[in-house]
Amino acid sequence: ASYDLSVIPLFILMGNFATQGGISKALFQFASVVMARFKGGLAMAAVMASAGFGAICGSSIATAATITSVALPEMKRHGYSGRLSTGTLAAGGTLGILIPPSVPLVIYAILAEQNIAKLFAAAIVPGIIAMLGYMLAIGIYVRLVPGQAPELDENEPLDLRALMGILPIAVVFAIVFGGIYGGLFTPTEGAAVGAAATFVAALLKREISWAKFKHCFYDTANSSAMIFLIFIGADVMNASL
Repeated sequence: ASYDLSVIPLFILMGNFATQGGISKALFQFASVVMARFKGGLAMAAVMASAGFGAICGSSIATAATITSVALPEMKRHGYSGRLSTGTLAAGGTLGILIPPSVPLVIYAILAEQNIAKLFAAAIVPGIIAMLGYMLAIGIYVRLVPGQAPELDENEPLDLRALMGILPIAVVFAIVFGGIYGGLFTPTEGAAVGAAATFVAALLKREISWAKFKHCFYDTANSSAMIFLIFIGADVMNASL
């Protein structure tokens, strides 16, 4: 009955395609190469990858779970403490609902009858500030508290493969948000375009199988059902009040 509500499962589906398509792994590899010159670089890379993944996901739970599966084994292998590793990944996961597209922002916009595109635009700068703040906190922490991170991570040159790994994310982000703010399509249409573009990117990476494809839709259905049940509960309570 409500056309606007279709934006929620579409953005969730977009994030699931990114998760199952191996895009998170490419993001972390790129970020780790960029930050390898700094003490605590892998932890900073995990935050940077969380921000990048949040730009095509919209869910903190999905961002934290996805980036953790890639980053935590690497951080353990390089000698990072469990305290720093888990704290970094938990904090970095919060960027998933701050950097657009954000499912909670969409829900708020629909319930409060606000403009989704304007809310997305308003969240970009705080999201970047939060990412830089987390990275600065990590840099200070590893210098003040010894033994939390190795002295220096492996210094790998920034090669073309690492750069190509983040190209699909950059293209999808540019298409979706360039189209929304350029007036080419509405946020709901942008979510559909984004989901389709992310699926194509996952296909090009050759990491999505039929089983993973089905899982994307099952997980989207589960998450959407949970959110819509909250909507129903809110409507019932509103009517009661």
